[in-house]
Amino acid sequence: MLTIMSHVFDAVFPAPLPPPIDGPTRADLVIDSLKSAIVSGRLKPGQILVERKIAEQLGVSKTPVREAFIVLERSGLLAVEARRITVRSLSFTDIRHIYEERVLLEPWAIVDAARFDSRFSVAGRALVDARAHADSNDKAAEAMANRRFHRGMYASSENEFIVNSLDGLQDLTALAVAGVLWERWPRREIEAGEHEAIYDAARSGDAITAAQLMREHIAASIVRVSRSEVGH
Repeated sequence: MLTIMSHVFDAVFPAPLPPPIDGPTRADLVIDSLKSAIVSGRLKPGQILVERKIAEQLGVSKTPVREAFIVLERSGLLAVEARRITVRSLSFTDIRHIYEERVLLEPWAIVDAARFDSRFSVAGRALVDARAHADSNDKAAEAMANRRFHRGMYASSENEFIVNSLDGLQDLTALAVAGVLWERWPRREIEAGEHEAIYDAARSGDAITAAQLMREHIAASIVRVSRSEVGH
């Protein structure tokens, strides 16, 4: 029986598999570069991405750029329109759906994360960064710091599936902020205060209150997006 199985394995894999590649691939590097440019607002919703130009700018062939386009389209950050690759433009309905999913997952993840990280140091540093960027009126950097704050509140959860889901939702939220919400929705001081209240509750050991405050924080965003959707 073992001999038969060995022949079957040889038929399926006639040659030894190559060893795993250590470190990021070229496609990974392109993905990271494009994602950073999108979520920071340097690449704008609706902007056309030209494979050849991106390959030249990043010093790679067109193949890893093409692979990156596929991954980022699947994640929702890019769109294919008339055979062109563009940064995705989110509708108010899209944005509302993103927040509706976050309000279900993020509060739970905070409670779970508190079992493994009671200090929430990453979130604390992100708050400091956000305040500094607000003082210098650097909106893009402040938005990125706010994103790091949210991730710092849930990333220590042992449920990697929820963490990965929330990471994707945070990418889409950053796209929404860069593309739609920031100019229409100037509420930076209110949001900063809500973030600090969430962080203070978590640091004091009251993860349940922190989760409730996060739920209210995201739910308020749903209400504001819904109002913008109606008035759009």
